Amino acid sequence: MSSLIARNILNLTPYQAGKPIDEVKRELGLKEVIKLASNENPFVSEKVKTAIKQSLNQINRYPEGSCFYLKERLAQRLKLKPQNLLFGNGSDELIDIIIKTLVGIDEEVITAKTTFLEYEIITKVNGRKVKTVPLTNFKYDLEAIKDKINKKTKVIFIANPNNPTGTYLNAKEVERFLKGLPSHLIVVFDEAYNEFVDCADFPDTEKYLFSKNIIILRTFSKVYGLAGLRIGYALARPEFISFMEKARPPFNVNSLAQAGALAALADKNFIFKIRNLILKEKKYLYRALDGLRLDYIPSQANFILIDVKRDTVKIFKEMLKCGVIVRDMAQYGLNTYIRATIGKPSENKRFIEVLKKVVGHRS
Repeated sequence: MSSLIARNILNLTPYQAGKPIDEVKRELGLKEVIKLASNENPFVSEKVKTAIKQSLNQINRYPEGSCFYLKERLAQRLKLKPQNLLFGNGSDELIDIIIKTLVGIDEEVITAKTTFLEYEIITKVNGRKVKTVPLTNFKYDLEAIKDKINKKTKVIFIANPNNPTGTYLNAKEVERFLKGLPSHLIVVFDEAYNEFVDCADFPDTEKYLFSKNIIILRTFSKVYGLAGLRIGYALARPEFISFMEKARPPFNVNSLAQAGALAALADKNFIFKIRNLILKEKKYLYRALDGLRLDYIPSQANFILIDVKRDTVKIFKEMLKCGVIVRDMAQYGLNTYIRATIGKPSENKRFIEVLKKVVGHRS
């Protein structure tokens, strides 16, 4: 069989998603399970639910292929033109489109060693070469990335804030990095968690859209609460967008996702409440982790990376038995860390109770 499989796929380790709630209930015979593994929003906008219900009678038709109405609305919100936007079936598809469109067979991608795994995985699926640079103090090392650039480098992926660490690059660091980059390469800033950022020096990457070779990725999966519908978008100069459109599959964003995203954009009060809740609950979790004397990485996202000082897979399994799904960090090489999404107040309280039970109070 191995002779029939493409070499770039044969030894590839696929992305390991967080376990679904129903699967854990079924496997372990549990009635109550909370999921804090995939950085999802714990709530859904009522306006989004209504919009989706109203769109159900159109699911026998193919969706509007270009996301015309959503593109118009979002462009207006961002003070850009529709030609600056491309929508995808989640950011994962947009990463794939970027690589197919911009990275030639003999060209290369650079990203961090410990970041969103799909940058490396999708690059390899497409048969392209990827170089990874270790983090420094859990942050992207931009100088080390610059040192890796050569004539074959075409795309650099930067998650800001970074997943799974929650750390961020500030405005001065990004500005310094963009200066003097070769004209033949493109920098992709993945800002999936930008709505949760609570710092004054986070970079405004949109100001570079027309002066630098950059693409910005954002998503409706996090603060907007549409992870199950899979919809993300890219911001770029029209020239980039027009070529990426050639690689975009037809009807790639389904009609319910488009309806949900339109409603989500309109529900500003929901976004305001979710952001404030996450920031408040993050402080609660910090205090609780301090009380347990567990180290963690201060986060600008809706999750926290926690050093449990024990085998991550073992802690994951022990917490799973108690009905709490977290993310073990084994695939990232962080073998004593878990990542926990900030959930509802009741979920966060339960998480701390279970964590204290399986890890114990450190003196």
